[in-house]
Amino acid sequence: MVDGEMDRIALITILLALKKPANTILLLVVVISVILSVLSYRLTVGSPASSTTTTPITAPIPTQPPSPTVTPTMIPKKSVAPTPLILPPEDPAQIQGLDAGTFNRADRDYPGISWFRTGYPTCGWGNLKGQTLTNTIQYYHSKGIRVLFVVCQSRNINSIDWNGIAHSHPDAVQCGNEEMKQDPSVAFLYMPPAQFADFYDRCERAIHAINPKTPTLVGSLDPHVAGPDYQLMMGQVNYLNQMQHTMNTTLKRGSWNWHAQALGLIDSWYNGYNGANNLAGVFDFWAQQFNVDVNGGQLGKHLWVVEGTACYKGCGIDGTDPATVAIVHILALISNAETSLRAHVPYFHFSGRDIQQPGDYAPIGVLNLNGRAKGLRQDHSIGAYSLTLTCANNKHVTVTTQLQVLVRLYDRCALPPDYATILSN
Repeated sequence: MVDGEMDRIALITILLALKKPANTILLLVVVISVILSVLSYRLTVGSPASSTTTTPITAPIPTQPPSPTVTPTMIPKKSVAPTPLILPPEDPAQIQGLDAGTFNRADRDYPGISWFRTGYPTCGWGNLKGQTLTNTIQYYHSKGIRVLFVVCQSRNINSIDWNGIAHSHPDAVQCGNEEMKQDPSVAFLYMPPAQFADFYDRCERAIHAINPKTPTLVGSLDPHVAGPDYQLMMGQVNYLNQMQHTMNTTLKRGSWNWHAQALGLIDSWYNGYNGANNLAGVFDFWAQQFNVDVNGGQLGKHLWVVEGTACYKGCGIDGTDPATVAIVHILALISNAETSLRAHVPYFHFSGRDIQQPGDYAPIGVLNLNGRAKGLRQDHSIGAYSLTLTCANNKHVTVTTQLQVLVRLYDRCALPPDYATILSN
């Protein structure tokens, strides 16, 4: 019912009532009731414009108390190990270094040398294992220095922390050292081929489980004289053949072949003295075994000279004469480095420092026992002898110490043609 109809009904009701005076009082009551009804309807329904839109009645939203704050100390944190610094593999032809012993201040003692060789405690000295080993290698990696790590053979293979060695990320590993040597004075070195196969297998698997690209050398060949020691060198070949048999049968390696591996090589002779070059003869022998051209650049994939030095006794020279020992030492240092560079074979000079042995002093380092520089002729003071080398861009560099000449040779600098005469006078 609309508002107009309501008004007409009210008017008709009033007119009818007015015709009956007796009902005046009743009329007033009715009129008042009608008016109140109309007003009540309007208040309830409202106007047409507002009848389609209603305003909801909202209640205030109560403020919630703040949530409790969780402090960081309430959440356990996991310690994240730092990402190890791993240097990329290097071309074997670019690997030249020296034996750094126990790494004592080696980075400062041997400036210019980019590869160091050192060893696990099974080699008889040092504490390079566990976190100490990891920290040491990481330190040298931060200096851009790579590490050839030696794990000397042990009959108790399980006593070696293979996992720790592998996770220290050495740049190359020599698995064993002079394992073929049959010398009563160092009888502990020899390991029968079958046992050494087990040792090498464990070493190689551990290292390659972490980084398959890490070179793992098959031990090291004890030194022999090329030619006179031909049968002894063939005995080394026979040893490797027996080892290979165990690898492929007992250890189930399938088609493992030592000809596809890299061997460590030790050479100690008076190379360069009176024209001798035993290292070149040893290279010739093993190049034949690997069926590669000794000058073709492939030998370095199969041989690493892990110790190259001059003999100072027991090899036919007068080891009691300091001048002879000094001349032999510097000429062998030069000859070995040049021979290895020419054949593209990795080379490590032995040793970084002179070595004190029971009842003997071995003057075979590029530094003396106290880590100080040695003149080119170690029987004279620094500066008594000098050599001027020609380096890249025809730059001439004069050296007066053994470490300096070794570094420059590694940099491919050329010696003067008469260097042997200069150093021998």
